[in-house]
Amino acid sequence: MTIRFLNTKDKDFQKNFSALVAVDSSVDPEITKRAEAIVEDVHKRGDEAVLEYTNRFDRMNAKCMEEFRITQEQLKNALETLPEDQKHALTVAAERIRSFHEHELGQSWSITEKDGTKLGIRYTALDSVGLYVPGGKAAYPSSVLMNAMPAHVAGVKNIVMVVPTPGGTPNQLVLAAACLAGVSTCFTIGGAQAVAALAYGTKTIPAVDKIVGPGNAYVAAAKRYVFGTVGIDMIAGPSEILVICDGKTNPDWIAMDLFSQAEHDELAQAILLTPDAEFAEAVKTSIEKQLPDMPRKDIIAASLKNRGAIIVTESVEEACRIADKIAPEHLELSVEDPEKYVDLIHHAGAMFLGAYTCEALGDYCAGPNHVLPTSRTARYSSPLGVWDFQKRTSILKVSKQGAYELGKIADVLARGEFLYAHSGSAMYRVKDLDSKDK
Repeated sequence: MTIRFLNTKDKDFQKNFSALVAVDSSVDPEITKRAEAIVEDVHKRGDEAVLEYTNRFDRMNAKCMEEFRITQEQLKNALETLPEDQKHALTVAAERIRSFHEHELGQSWSITEKDGTKLGIRYTALDSVGLYVPGGKAAYPSSVLMNAMPAHVAGVKNIVMVVPTPGGTPNQLVLAAACLAGVSTCFTIGGAQAVAALAYGTKTIPAVDKIVGPGNAYVAAAKRYVFGTVGIDMIAGPSEILVICDGKTNPDWIAMDLFSQAEHDELAQAILLTPDAEFAEAVKTSIEKQLPDMPRKDIIAASLKNRGAIIVTESVEEACRIADKIAPEHLELSVEDPEKYVDLIHHAGAMFLGAYTCEALGDYCAGPNHVLPTSRTARYSSPLGVWDFQKRTSILKVSKQGAYELGKIADVLARGEFLYAHSGSAMYRVKDLDSKDK
């Protein structure tokens, strides 16, 4: 296994760095074509198409859509019959995630101006949300908690979860997490057909207002296609971790932190930035020592070889500047006094401060959401939160005096845009108030 070494003092650093962090935003046209065809078929044929595709792709033999439904009783039973250690861990994680997101609730507000005009914002929850949970290769109860809990806290009344169950056996932890996170309805379907059913609705599956949750390339293509008919959270890219370390953390810890994201898939990115060249070598040695014992060693090795790097910088400050250019999904500041450097970082999905704050805690149970912007989108987007499940409506109540003064301003601006009905609408009120004053 090899991981590239870079040094900011090298003359060809910028060239090599640019190649390292280049984002491949290409989309497979064949996958897109197939996914869109499935979506359109479900749009036309509804339940019949969903049943057909789910039986085909998930090796099922269902006779009707009701066989895919998971009842509330089943969700409760999944939670109640979990092994005690799993039940405790899931419950604690759910409560921490709920508590964190309760602080995000938007509060309606209004102000009253001197002339009696009232202005404000009203926050309301979305009516319904669809939650896609991956289930083809592994089970992700943490994804259920992270996507459904902020929707539940926001006040969404109808949370519809879809999760593929190849072979027909749902994962108990996933169902238990759904129970804890306030999922209203659950169906054991996945793929592009599940996205289409949530977007357009079928006889069995209700249409929703927004679809959230990760999935494979077909799910991502389907989400792109239905966007506009429904809202979506994001199109997530491969996982990313960037660690800035001053050389004072155990190198074995840092190597494992890099592994924690590299093990997701071969396209994940794991980067270490450090001003300590000896520490950089120690981490490389630790990677080579620990890798053979990792169950997903082949994936980790491919990820580190393809997109991983250890970069030696002149200082922690320079490392922060480089990190800002990368805008990583996860950023660990494994340094003494990390708060000293926080304000130097402007672009990161989530920040983990101090040697004891490993990214894995954020993935599962610390509280903040693990649904984060990837592929440099942290430059302009944020983690999933309650705000993704609330709408803002502006409120305006203009007094007579306000209508008189604002109407004359609107008249000038409207005529400047050659929109004379706008002008007339405002000036009717002005002229009416003028006539009453005479």
